[in-house]
Amino acid sequence: MEEVGLKLSADGIQKKVLSPGKGEIPAYTDGTKVKFHYRSSLCDGTVLDDSRRMGGQSKPMELILGKKFKLPVWERVVSTMRTGEIAEFTCDVKHTALYPLVSQSLRNISVGKDPLEGQRHCCGIAQVHSHHSHGHKDLERLQTNPQPLVFTMELLEVLLPGSFALETWAMTDEEKLSAVPQIHEEGNALFKNGDIEGAAEKYYNAIACLKNLQMKGSQVISRGLKLDLMITPLLLNYCRCKLILDNVKAYFKRGKAHAAVWNEAEARADFEKVLNLDPSLGPAVAKEIRAMEERIREKQKEEKGATKTSSSPAALHPQLLWSSRRRPFEAKRTCTSSFSSSAVSCW
Repeated sequence: MEEVGLKLSADGIQKKVLSPGKGEIPAYTDGTKVKFHYRSSLCDGTVLDDSRRMGGQSKPMELILGKKFKLPVWERVVSTMRTGEIAEFTCDVKHTALYPLVSQSLRNISVGKDPLEGQRHCCGIAQVHSHHSHGHKDLERLQTNPQPLVFTMELLEVLLPGSFALETWAMTDEEKLSAVPQIHEEGNALFKNGDIEGAAEKYYNAIACLKNLQMKGSQVISRGLKLDLMITPLLLNYCRCKLILDNVKAYFKRGKAHAAVWNEAEARADFEKVLNLDPSLGPAVAKEIRAMEERIREKQKEEKGATKTSSSPAALHPQLLWSSRRRPFEAKRTCTSSFSSSAVSCW
């Protein structure tokens, strides 16, 4: 470990182990897949990114070594870690110059950009869509004034080559082309089983494979393969899924609106349409129906209480209620004199 630390230090990287992890350091060969959480911060402690919080979800970073990730220092430092280890790496500017671009892409991924915009991936490969404006003030400042960064990493899992299925972004051109029919079939199966969102994801992955081949001018095109003809049915299927999902959202929102104003029959009808279009939303629909039924019960209790109040003597004779509330000094008192049978005012 001391030798590893010295090599890192000589290259402008300072490592500090916060938790040692377990076992030996794995053999990190090209093609090894690593999963880890990371927190990026300035040397003054200002946090830039945290994978446990990005996009409102705690999703670890996935990286396949040797695939030319845009931030090589991450491959370098993670290759010094044991499974379960937590370590802090302070890296010189020469290693962090591209971080603003990588961070921009990772932030876009975390908020789920429209897949057809080409900005959504299942991995950490960064695609830079703007070299001038990041849309994030902290990244723009860092781009203008590059500085050392601190990366705190927790290594969760190490998967050796061949022990996991390659994702499309990590495939070669030949592998992508061969995988498309299988991905297409998987999407069809998910669609038939009612998993519309899962099917849309499969169709998108297949489209992304073919689009990638087109943009690269891959040699497979020169073989006379009609990539456009392969893309068209996938794109139609994807659009169909999106239309269904959009309709589902519309029915779901309208059902919630009906439920909010106690339109029980209308709400149940909309929720039933949601289930017909996307059975996987059953738990969400059941939750909304329970909430609606609870609101209806509360409303019925309120109405029952109001009915009791309206049938009380005070409610039937408001003047009685008013008289009972008048203070003594607001009413004329009437006294009966012992020497006269007539009423005499004493006020």
